[in-house]
This record gives sequence, structure tokens and C-alpha cells, in this order.
Amino acid sequence: MIRLLNVSMMPPGVGQPVLRNLTLSVPQGEFRWLLGPSGAGKSSLLRLLTLETRPSAGQMDLLGVSVSHASRATLRNLRRRIGFVPQDYRLIGEWTVFDNVALPLRLRGASERDTRREAFAVLEWLDVAHLADKRPGALSGGEQQRTAIARALIGRPELLLADEPTNALEDAQARRLLTTFQELIEMGTTVIVATHNEALVREAPAASIILQDGTIANTDIQNGISTRRAERS
Repeated sequence: MIRLLNVSMMPPGVGQPVLRNLTLSVPQGEFRWLLGPSGAGKSSLLRLLTLETRPSAGQMDLLGVSVSHASRATLRNLRRRIGFVPQDYRLIGEWTVFDNVALPLRLRGASERDTRREAFAVLEWLDVAHLADKRPGALSGGEQQRTAIARALIGRPELLLADEPTNALEDAQARRLLTTFQELIEMGTTVIVATHNEALVREAPAASIILQDGTIANTDIQNGISTRRAERS
């Protein structure tokens, strides 16, 4: 569950909020497109939801945790339940694909046996297992994108956030990624995807959070990507 109530965000040194009075709710196990023009505040909202920063005002609850007054230890544990696919991938260039993907499990102290099993399972799922020993610099943009997605998925997150995850993908790969999102939703993961790809949104219509100038311009509900709530109704 994601719940924001009158949330604003003002980064240090900025004269005005980049997000203003956001109120929204996303039930667990549902999908949302995050839409809006460049500068609308999509990346700022993702930074809030990935706990890179806290709200300047208002109340934000993620996965049953009130973020505004949570301790550092609580936030650290909460981050482990969230997967993020950044637009710039943030892969470690000196490491192999396998090591990049395995990082979240190693940080949790998982055994190497379990780490290898889980890493190769998600690499196979995203069709990049054959690249496990390559380094990011030897990969195409689409391969780097799928590696970043694999790293976000390996911890089986309860909340998955993705910033333009189909930018470097071919059409067939983008459709496969949508199928992956659908499978995650069916397992109970909440998925929010920021995109400018209007064709992709038309192909897979779903509820959308639409930002404009740091505020919610509209919440557009359509039938398309199914959610657990829709399946129960």
C-alpha cells in the first residue's frame, strides 16, 4: 500500500517545492503508469517512493510504514522491500552482470549458493543469463536495461518502481517487460512505471498518475493491465 496525504517536497537550496500537496493511494498488488511532461515531477516522486529523500510536508506511508518519523533502521529495512530501475541504470562498471544483479542479496547476507540460484533465475527470466560474465561496458543499451531490471527484481520486492524502463528496449522486449510486470502484479507486487512512451501506454492501458508542475493533474482509470483488485471484483 502507498498512501500520500498532502505531501510536498522541497530540496535544499530550491526556492519552491518540486512536488506540492500530493494526495494519492495505490493498493498493494496494483499497477500504475506515472505520466507527465518533462519537469512535471515524476523523478522527484520516484525519489520519494524509493526513500532517497523524505517529504518536506505531509504524510507518506509505504508498505504499512509511516515514513515521515521512521528511524534510520526502519527505513533501511523498508528499502529492502522496494525495487528500483533507474533511468541511468547505475550499474557498477568494474563488476560483471552477475555481480551487479547479485548485489542486493549479498548486502542482505544471503548465502552464495542461494545468491547464485536466485541471480541466474532472474537473469534467465529476462534473457540475459548468457551475459553473466560480461561487464556493463560490453553490453548494448537494452542489455544494460534488462540487467538493471534483474537487479531490481532479485529481492522479490513488494513495491517495484521503474523510471523509463523501456527506453533502450526494442518493441518485442518492451512487451515482454510488460508481461513480467503482469506476473509480478499477480504475485502481489505493486508496480509503478514512469514513461513518456505513449504508444506503450495505449497498448497496455491502466490506471495512471498524471503529474503537471509538481501536482497531480488527474488520475486516469482505464481497463488494461489487470490488478489483483480488478481480479477480485
